[in-house]
Amino acid sequence: MLATVNEVLVKIDDFVWGIPLIVLILAVGIFLTIRLKGLQITRLALAVKTMFANDSEGENGEVSSFGALCTALSATIGTGNIVGVATAIVAGGPGALFWMWVAAILGTATKYAECLLAIKYRVVASDGHIIGGPFYYIENGMGKKWKWLAKIFAFFGVGVGLLGIGTFTQINGITSAVNNFFDPNNTWTVELFGRDYSWTVIIAGIILTICVALVIIGGIQRISGVAQVIVPFMALVYIVSAVLILIFNFHKIPEALVTVVQSAFGLRAAAGGALGAMIVAMQKGIARGIFSNEAGLGSAPIAAAAVKTDEPVKQGLVSMLGTVIDTIIICTMTGLSIVITGAWDMGLEGVAVTTKAFQLGLPFPNQVSSFILMLCLVFFAFTTILGWDYYSEKCLEYLVGDKPGIVKGYRWLYIVCVFIGPFMTVSAVWTIADIFNGLMAIPNLIALVALSGVVVAETKKYLDKIDGKVK
Repeated sequence: MLATVNEVLVKIDDFVWGIPLIVLILAVGIFLTIRLKGLQITRLALAVKTMFANDSEGENGEVSSFGALCTALSATIGTGNIVGVATAIVAGGPGALFWMWVAAILGTATKYAECLLAIKYRVVASDGHIIGGPFYYIENGMGKKWKWLAKIFAFFGVGVGLLGIGTFTQINGITSAVNNFFDPNNTWTVELFGRDYSWTVIIAGIILTICVALVIIGGIQRISGVAQVIVPFMALVYIVSAVLILIFNFHKIPEALVTVVQSAFGLRAAAGGALGAMIVAMQKGIARGIFSNEAGLGSAPIAAAAVKTDEPVKQGLVSMLGTVIDTIIICTMTGLSIVITGAWDMGLEGVAVTTKAFQLGLPFPNQVSSFILMLCLVFFAFTTILGWDYYSEKCLEYLVGDKPGIVKGYRWLYIVCVFIGPFMTVSAVWTIADIFNGLMAIPNLIALVALSGVVVAETKKYLDKIDGKVK
């Protein structure tokens, strides 16, 4: 029965993430990059400067640009950076990392555009707080006749939070990491649902579910408070650890980069299989890249909409840095660590791949290396669970209107999904996440193309003003 379900999920995933969607995502990124004249590269320094500029006093909104970026990063830096990269490289070969880079470079322009539009078309709710996101720039930007498309986005947004990025993948990654550290040989097990599970999985799942419940029931203020404390510290710990792997194995980096590029174009595949290998690498790399940085997915604009600014371009510039930090920096470090150590080709899956890379690459005892990775994964995934509850709640509010009772009921359903996540198989978990990611991206990408003229006009007006000041 389980095998049949997995086969059905894989077929759906292959259809959703087939050539058409891959082409659409890349095409939109290329289209926006051309229309914006490579802004994600030429104006990168301006984006960094804008992120740290304290010039939001007296403007509309609820949080600072930097605060919104941290909130978005709390939802994006998670299992995608640790487990997702490993899954992509195991399934698609080292070349998947190359296509993650391509998706990230182009996705930076996409992230810029969607967060700019979130500010321009945001609205003020009945209680005075500001809300926005793809559903509002579809409805208010493209027109009321496109409201059906906005509702489709919101529906899949709820699905991504409830069944994709928000719950199953994160809690599954957490419990797998805890299990690999405390009970790698599954010595202490119990039979549930016809399968044997380690007690570490069950205990970790229960503890995490309780912690998630305590924070989520407290609302967005508590979510934001927890995320802003945890994410910066754990991101620094993870980056330092990955950098150490690269430093202690620096002589292997050139060969690893050659392997990545050759594999990306199927040059290491068996005779006659180059095209197939290239397509698989593209599919897995782009899918995991989108999963990790969420560019084009439409999630980051929901957080960006609450920023204290009256200038859409400023927030677009700051938000696009999220893709740079998430994929170009953190995912690259993970990917190179896995390729350099050869952990991707040892018959492992999921978090076990990255754990092996840390054990082989770091100059510490295996237990220390495993503990560092486990700790990073637990906290990254925990904040992602919290962030995606907020995102999916906003999608639900758009669908049902101002009905607090339904939202509270949804929170409890979300908590239930977190609880059952550890008992899903790794392959099924990531397949479900991929499906919802793809379906959520489509309405948003359509809107970005339709409103690209607005993005270009706003960008030109702002940059002309900035350049005029410089002159």
